[in-house]
Amino acid sequence: MTSTYPGPVAVEAAPSRNVLGIIALITAILGTIFACVPGALILGWALLPIAFVLALVSLFLKGKKRGAGIAGLIVSVVGTVIGVIVFFAVVADAFDDTFTDETIVSAPEEGEGDDGEAASGAEDEAATEEEADVVASSDDDEAPADDAEQGTRANPYPLGSEITASDWAVTVNSVDLDATDAILAENPFNEDPEEGHAYILVDLSVQYIGDDPEGDIPMVSVDYVSAEGNTFRSSDMMTVAPDSFDSMGTLYEGASTTGNIALHVPADGVEDGVLKVSPGMFADDVFVAVD
Repeated sequence: MTSTYPGPVAVEAAPSRNVLGIIALITAILGTIFACVPGALILGWALLPIAFVLALVSLFLKGKKRGAGIAGLIVSVVGTVIGVIVFFAVVADAFDDTFTDETIVSAPEEGEGDDGEAASGAEDEAATEEEADVVASSDDDEAPADDAEQGTRANPYPLGSEITASDWAVTVNSVDLDATDAILAENPFNEDPEEGHAYILVDLSVQYIGDDPEGDIPMVSVDYVSAEGNTFRSSDMMTVAPDSFDSMGTLYEGASTTGNIALHVPADGVEDGVLKVSPGMFADDVFVAVD
């Protein structure tokens, strides 16, 4: 009787190291690191797509381990997402630096002004000190308003404060809260204020502190904000103001101009409002008292 012996059983070889997958993983890690560095974003964005393609190809190699390829694929995708976030953060920061103008305010020191006003203040100083104890309790009640950040509606800067941005320095010299007669007398085409409204005149000085050799026109604005929070602009009622402010004349470095801006505002409680001053197109607004 003849016996038949089975042949040797083939043993499947274990998967070998996937060099391409390892390269893809290393490339993805480097790409992710560079994508997080603002100055090396371009290099990161170049490495991440390469890592993605290498990882994808490594998954289809026969007899090769797929762990490194899968890890490289995941890291390349995550790195791309991180790179996009960092890119938009860098762009937003650059946009903010370009279009945000720091505003600096120099308030006049107490006692500045005419000699007569200084003398009067000295004469009244003793009486003021005597009354200090009497009003102490009421001052405590008003503390929240006094603690408000200066330059806000609740705590505006005083008249005479110099408001400076990168190119312009603006000073509100004075405000005439009852300028209706003066404005109507200035030009026969100036219309009477609407019922319940009046005209005020804002006297301001603007100096160009930029260095453009071509100069620039005053890119500043002054609006009135009522106690109720409504804003009134000079364009709301077109008028010709006495000694009107020249907003179209070109100023060169160091030059300045002074004039009046007319505003059409509610007559009731006009003294309770504030002025909103912007010393440049991209500068922060600052609030100034009207008296």
